[in-house]
Amino acid sequence: MTSQIIPVEPFDFIAFGGTGDLAERKLLPALYQRQRAGQFTEPTRIIGTSRAKMTHKEYREFARKAITDHVKANEIDAQELDTFLARLSYIAADGKTGEGFDAIKKQVGDSERIRVFYMAVAPALFGDIAKHLKGSGLICKNSRIVVEKPIGRDLASAQALNDQIGSYFDEQQIFRIDHYLGKETVQNLMALRFANMLYEPLWNSAHIDHVQITVAETVGLEDRIGYYDKAGALRDMVQNHILQLLCLVAMEAPSSMDADAVRDEKLKVLRSLKRINGQEAPKMTVRGQYRAGASAGGAVKGYQEELGAQSSTETFVAIKAEIENWRWAGVPFYLRTGKRLATRVSEIVIEFKHIPHSIFGDNAGRILANQLVIRLQPDEGVKQWIMIKDPGPGGMRLRNIALDMSFAQSFQERNPDAYERLVMDVVRGNQTLFMRRDEVEAAWKWIDPIQGAWAENLQETQGYTSGTWGPSSAIALIERDGRTWHEST
Repeated sequence: MTSQIIPVEPFDFIAFGGTGDLAERKLLPALYQRQRAGQFTEPTRIIGTSRAKMTHKEYREFARKAITDHVKANEIDAQELDTFLARLSYIAADGKTGEGFDAIKKQVGDSERIRVFYMAVAPALFGDIAKHLKGSGLICKNSRIVVEKPIGRDLASAQALNDQIGSYFDEQQIFRIDHYLGKETVQNLMALRFANMLYEPLWNSAHIDHVQITVAETVGLEDRIGYYDKAGALRDMVQNHILQLLCLVAMEAPSSMDADAVRDEKLKVLRSLKRINGQEAPKMTVRGQYRAGASAGGAVKGYQEELGAQSSTETFVAIKAEIENWRWAGVPFYLRTGKRLATRVSEIVIEFKHIPHSIFGDNAGRILANQLVIRLQPDEGVKQWIMIKDPGPGGMRLRNIALDMSFAQSFQERNPDAYERLVMDVVRGNQTLFMRRDEVEAAWKWIDPIQGAWAENLQETQGYTSGTWGPSSAIALIERDGRTWHEST
């Protein structure tokens, strides 16, 4: 059975930063894939814009190369690619000064069709671009603006940025994108919880011992030096990706899949997170920074060597978080993320409590707690670890095995990239997988005290060797509670 492709209404997609890295690696390939899947209707147009001087033909060649470089060869259809490229045009425009916005207006005309303004630019330009869109008469009732993280670097700057954008666009027109929420497995977490009677009655402190959320990368700084050293792992990954995953694990059942119903429940989780103050930060958080070591089969430099300067910016964070409500009281959520770690993996581990009493003798072997492991990347899938009898006549010996559902094996069809799904949701006006303003600000209200505690305590970044699982204190963070990190291979 193949998934159903539902065409969307004709739309204009205007990509600010249309010649940048995000457009090249994600947006143009995602839009091409939706073209290939037959999801576009006529007359859909895609307009790239940046300060660079470029002809329509040159931009189409840029897009052709982006697609051939970032789409699998067996997914490139020459006819579909030509059809897609014919939709593209380019207009040079300056988001700061507003030069070129009249040309964009002339190109899109006065049509009331859907307009998607995608901000693939630095956040400092969001407000200026929104102002010039308004001044040029480009904002209509069917306009949407898509903004990428980071939305601020603390609560005050996030509020200021939201105020800026909100003075030109209504809240329902603002789509704050987090590509993690577009991943197939993240949405399957909702299906697992709320479409199966098996799990939801057990999804609470009476049955769950703890939860782990890991987002591990093997890469270092790459081309993000300027941004990353000012942000660090807490702002870059925890404030958005990891807290959004935590919300989906911990939230109550919404009344429906309506966008605000889902986001109302996520907001309650964020507001229930126990604040980590200056006294608790050294016990509840770990900061790390990678040193030279081996990664991806070769020797790699340390963070400061790559940066070319001294820095205390953290490239690794581990946190023991607690949710102060009836469902989760007493259940720790262990969060960790970092660069130059042992394996590239993003996963959620739900560990259930141990059985209260074993009826089996010592010879049966150790009985492990059941685990539900939700793998986001790579190799998306779900594993339920259970105890069974080891086959054979040798008496009752127990073995821990996984009921394994690999998406690639279970569904013999291509799995759309997160950006494909999210961009189509923007066109439809569906905000379920996007962050509302109060969500973003509630997340910062939890993050800011941690940042403040680190500064107050002068909490140092602890070194860890590239290619390992982070500082030894991150292992101590969980093992002093009698637990251990789940480390998939």
